[in-house]
Formats: sequence, C-alpha cells, structure tokens
Amino acid sequence: MQDRLPYFDFLVSELAKGNPAIETSFGRHVHWGYWENPAEAKGDAADYARAAEQMTLELCALAEIAPGQRILDIGCGFGGTVASLNERFTGLDLAGLNIEERQLDRAREQVLPRPGNQVSFHLGDACAMPFEAASADRVLAVECVFHFPDREAFFHGAARALRPGGLLVLSDFVPSVLFRPFVPAGRQATIGRFNASFGGVNLKTSIAGYRALAQRVGLELVVARDITRHTIPTYQYLQNLLGRRGIAGRGVGFMRLLARTGLLGYTLLAFRKPIA
Repeated sequence: MQDRLPYFDFLVSELAKGNPAIETSFGRHVHWGYWENPAEAKGDAADYARAAEQMTLELCALAEIAPGQRILDIGCGFGGTVASLNERFTGLDLAGLNIEERQLDRAREQVLPRPGNQVSFHLGDACAMPFEAASADRVLAVECVFHFPDREAFFHGAARALRPGGLLVLSDFVPSVLFRPFVPAGRQATIGRFNASFGGVNLKTSIAGYRALAQRVGLELVVARDITRHTIPTYQYLQNLLGRRGIAGRGVGFMRLLARTGLLGYTLLAFRKPIA
C-alpha cells in the first residue's frame, strides 16, 4: 500500500483555498515540466503549466497513442494525462487509477469524456491493478513509480493487463552508475530531506535494473530517453514557489544539484509486450 503523500496534502489544501499559483501550476498535472529550450523558461505559473503539459505530450508521443486504444493511466493524480488525451484524440477508452479518493474526486470533476471517448477513474493499488488480463493497449505511469512499494509487482500487473504488442510507458528519476551505490535502498530513507515533504521514494532503479525487471515479467525495454536537461527549470520554479529554506525547498535544491551534475537523470522509458 502506498503511503500518504505530504505534497498532496499541501496541494489539496491550497487548491481548496483557491491559491491561483497552485491552481495554475498543479491543478491539472502534478509532475515535472519539459522545456524544449530551458533557457527560455519564464519562471511563472503559466509557463510551468505549459511545460507540465508538454511533459505529458512527450510521454504520450512515446506511447504512440492512436484512436481505438484502451489506455490505463496508473497513479493518475488529478487526471491531467487523461484530460490531455481526451482533448486531443477520439475513440479512446481512458481509465485512471489512483490509491487516493481525494485525487480521484478532483479528476472526476475536471475530466468529462468528449464525444467518442470513454473516461473512468478507479480507486485501487498500482501494485495490485484491478484490470482484466490483456485488456489494455497502453499502460502509462507519469512520474509515480518511485512511490510504489513494489516496482516488480507493478510491472507484473502492467504486463498482465497489456495486450500483445502493447506498451508500458513511464517517467522516472534514474541514478547514474556512479551515484546508484549511494542511493538509500529503502523507500523511507531520507534523500536530501526530500522524503519529509514528498513521501516515501525509491530512486535506486538504474536503466540496467529496468531492463532486467522488464525481462523478468515478459516485457522488453525499447526506449530509454534521458530528458534531464529539459526539466532543469522545474527545480528553480519549485524553490521559488516553496521557499528555499523549508524542508521541501532544501530537498528540491538537493535534487537540482544531482540533476545538474548528471548524478540523477529524468528519463522516459517504454517497454513493449511481445506479440508472440
């Protein structure tokens, strides 16, 4: 069972207060941003919202979304990825899964199916997915797998849910070969005080680890795209928003240092289920 995440306590509280910066930045997507040219980042809420949407577009492009597909968005948060797909495609069956009802409540309010699409949101555990075998063409997991208590259980569930030829596409923070031995193994271990605000995390899985994990569950790693450079403005924005001296600000600052030095990358990964 995933732990309660402190940053969602903060976001839900601020959204209830009508905080305009939080509403703009995180009312739809709750993940890092993507800037094609990081030097052009403006550092305001609207710019961050555009970058967060672009991150979703990058991941969905990797997933090769097409009309007629059934797509599972695991760890769907406030439904931003489902909303983006619902707005840009027709003929999709979109299902979001989250372990927290309060996130799903907002998702259901924010995302209504457009003509030709189906949209549903489900309460459930990513490590015990409540979906039938071979029922999905794509499984997405945007910046959430590091919270899952058992990555292998999640991968087993994704492989089971996918139809032959289907794709699992996710984004994750991936340590370099040099940094990996120094990453705490447990989800509750403190990483630069990051966990105190962002909850239990496991940032220890390398690209080689992902390849081996995929093989164990019958998937094949087909793409590993390091986009760290395109995410760097995220850290500055979050520090400005949260304050540099608080626990959250210091945790983000530490992660920024790791990202800028190449010790902790931000990577998009795609895994295919073989047809035969």
